[in-house]
Amino acid sequence: METASPSLSSQLKKYFGFDSFKGEQELVIKSLLDGKDTFVIMPTGGGKSMCYQLPALLMEGTAIVVSPLIALMKNQVDAIRGFSEGDHIAHFMNSSLNKTELTRVKSDLSAGLTKLLYVAPETLTKQANIDFFKTINISFFAIDEAHCISEWGHDFRPEYRRLREIIEAIDRVPIIALTATATPKVQQDIQKNLGMAEANVFKASFNRSNLYYEVNPKHKDANSQIVKYINQFKGKSGIIYCLSRKKVEELAETLQVNGIKALPYHAGLDAGSRAKHQDMFLMEEVDVIVATIAFGMGIDKPDVRFVIHHDIPKSLEGYYQETG
Repeated sequence: METASPSLSSQLKKYFGFDSFKGEQELVIKSLLDGKDTFVIMPTGGGKSMCYQLPALLMEGTAIVVSPLIALMKNQVDAIRGFSEGDHIAHFMNSSLNKTELTRVKSDLSAGLTKLLYVAPETLTKQANIDFFKTINISFFAIDEAHCISEWGHDFRPEYRRLREIIEAIDRVPIIALTATATPKVQQDIQKNLGMAEANVFKASFNRSNLYYEVNPKHKDANSQIVKYINQFKGKSGIIYCLSRKKVEELAETLQVNGIKALPYHAGLDAGSRAKHQDMFLMEEVDVIVATIAFGMGIDKPDVRFVIHHDIPKSLEGYYQETG
């Protein structure tokens, strides 16, 4: 059995307060620190984020993390800032920023103060941003939720297919691609598209012993059924997934009428409302988020006690992503 090197273990403790690595985290981190392209398939809750966050803090320059959702970026940035003395350590760059905020982010990047920059793939495609990124020192690129690259994946995003050409136009630095849901076909497609044929590949077990799966027959009045179920978990955090925005709004309102602190979350809400609802959920101001799959990737809240699917998810991979 391998043990973590003293230096990495001490850095883990210093920056994040953890005594030991989970699973193959240390091997993944060593691969990236050695300058190798790295592909990580790790279950939800397996600690994927640490695989690029710690190397980013240890390496010279800024790590650029490509993330598909504004909610996910904000969640990750807030978490990193919680371990640091200054907000400049991590930023995100996306359409939610106003001109003043964007200027501040670029200023911190140019000054070399920022170790992690989260960007939407659309942000990388803008020529002005490509030109700017060429002027800063980049340590590596991290492609989070990498299954979005594959046309065979359950959440294909066309803009992800351009990442390789854009990354090469900016700087040829190591790439780490991470996902919790990649079949062998999807894995092959991701590696081919990113030019990572020689990457070090790390796969972890997908068994989640701390999760219990339950199937309940859906009654005619499913909303009342859900209210009754949630009342068993008074004051506990939970997420409910629906396929349509209309159903999200309707169910959130039903829960509120029944005395349950709940809020909706879907792409039809403006960015400010989505960020506010997410923060209220993370800060325990509301107990339940009713959401579309827009809330399904990478929200880190350790005390979620139930996840309900009002509708059947679009794919098995999507179901796995949302339940973890």
